[in-house]
Amino acid sequence: MAARLAHHRGAEPRADPTAAHSEVRSMTSTGTVVTFYSYKGGVGRSFTLANVAVLLARWGYRVLAIDWDLEAPGLQHYFGPLLRRQPKGGVIDLAYDFLNGAKGPSAHAVRLDLDGGHLALLAAGREDDDYSRRVQGINWEDLYAQGFAAFLERCRAKWTSDYDFVLIDSRTGISDIAGICTAHLPDRLVVVFTANQQSIDGAVRIAKQANAARDRLPYDRPPHFVLPILSRLDNRVEYERAEFWRRQAAESTTVLFSNWLDKNVSQQLMLRHTTVPYVSYWSFGEQLPVHEEKTPSSDQISFALETVAAIIAQQFDRTDLLADNRDAYVAVARTHQQSYSLDLLVSVPRLESRVADELIRTMAALGLRVDRSQSGDLEFEQSSFPAKHLCLVVDGTLSRWQAVEAERFLRQTLDADGDRQLFCVLTSRTDPEALPPFLLNLRLFRLGEELLPLQVARQLHAIVTEEPPGRDGSDLATLEDVAAVLRTVPAEVSHPGRWTLIEQTVDDLAAALRNDDLRLLKDLTVDLAQLNQVRSTGDRVTASDGLHARIGDLLDRVDRRIRVSTK
Repeated sequence: MAARLAHHRGAEPRADPTAAHSEVRSMTSTGTVVTFYSYKGGVGRSFTLANVAVLLARWGYRVLAIDWDLEAPGLQHYFGPLLRRQPKGGVIDLAYDFLNGAKGPSAHAVRLDLDGGHLALLAAGREDDDYSRRVQGINWEDLYAQGFAAFLERCRAKWTSDYDFVLIDSRTGISDIAGICTAHLPDRLVVVFTANQQSIDGAVRIAKQANAARDRLPYDRPPHFVLPILSRLDNRVEYERAEFWRRQAAESTTVLFSNWLDKNVSQQLMLRHTTVPYVSYWSFGEQLPVHEEKTPSSDQISFALETVAAIIAQQFDRTDLLADNRDAYVAVARTHQQSYSLDLLVSVPRLESRVADELIRTMAALGLRVDRSQSGDLEFEQSSFPAKHLCLVVDGTLSRWQAVEAERFLRQTLDADGDRQLFCVLTSRTDPEALPPFLLNLRLFRLGEELLPLQVARQLHAIVTEEPPGRDGSDLATLEDVAAVLRTVPAEVSHPGRWTLIEQTVDDLAAALRNDDLRLLKDLTVDLAQLNQVRSTGDRVTASDGLHARIGDLLDRVDRRIRVSTK
């Protein structure tokens, strides 16, 4: 299918200059398309996708799950309890919409009823007596010959504009549909296999073929990041055989880690993190264990599913943190956009309330959202903290409940780039040398005659509310960013339509500079930076001399403004 797509590249319409910025917004959207593929069936691919989709949505991401396994659809069965209504259309209807003259995707996706999450499903189609006939009536080669590739690009642009993650459940084996799902549409590829060589080798072979096919596409697609998942591994009974196959799988999939795994992290360690174990309880029916296992232990299946979801959420990045501290890695993904109901939670022993009351009262008067922790209650166990920061008030010794709360907080926030903090306030009866080792590196506030609770409250307020100075709000920084991105406009791109967008954006930058519209300058700078990221594969088209001249003139104007601003 990818070869046919490359053959029919002429069917792709050129960009309309009058719609340049609507195109820019779609091309620079932040949504990521991830295809879940397996060479063989029965490996738990749909199960993994469905649970990952629920986790990502629960963590605050907007997620669309697509069932592209048209010959054997079933993704909607996993979401059965969450469906508000049965789908009346789906992927197959996209093909018929195109044949009927539609210019973009119709609203076939249905929103799922997930508390606190934005999750939608685009099913394979309406499951009725007519479904099989409709699937068999599509000739994908003819469809692509008529320009279906450009239609899919518009669908893809719409999805990635509306959702943070688009998860595609692909058909198994080698087929036209598998080519669409592995080569044409995705940004990332997840290959799911079990502990047998044909399943492993088939998944690796398809991943390689998909990357080769992407180089021939008329669209700018970077090489895949491919996440291998060893699924349904039963290491509870046959431990030695399970370890043998885990090593075998790591060796066979080494090439798939080459362009994203941190050089200090071994493939075997990473595959251990991405192994989804076999648990007989979850092998019956279509179930979502992440619904029941909200805070899973390491031997539960949701523990591994959380890790997979976190890797996808973090765009396969920061795997060194995953190797060092899996809980912290997952916590970073879980709290990426978390809005906290409190700024600070004060954890205090049950018998010591005076200090905590004064701290809370003073910080609340200063404008902080602050409250007392319920860590002394038996039911305080929770999957996440309601506050961004935690303050321990230690009176004599750290209580058992406080230690548990502090350790969990640190596990979830051990992130070198994070801005969540743990504070420790000591009463006069507390010996710092008697504190647990994990608290000794914290900044300690020792109450006494020279440091009263009121003063500690003011210091904590200053620390929590301080915003380090940045460059984003600076006019000079905006001008410097414009100059930098203008200097990185490429000499060649892969097709003329890209130059149309670049030229329009450069002209709009010039107009924004004339009008002194710094907000628009910032937006256009981001657009141009994205348009500059073009792979030099396939055909190469150079820009007109007139464009380079306009860029040079604009750079001169920007540089003059920068010199004036720095005097």
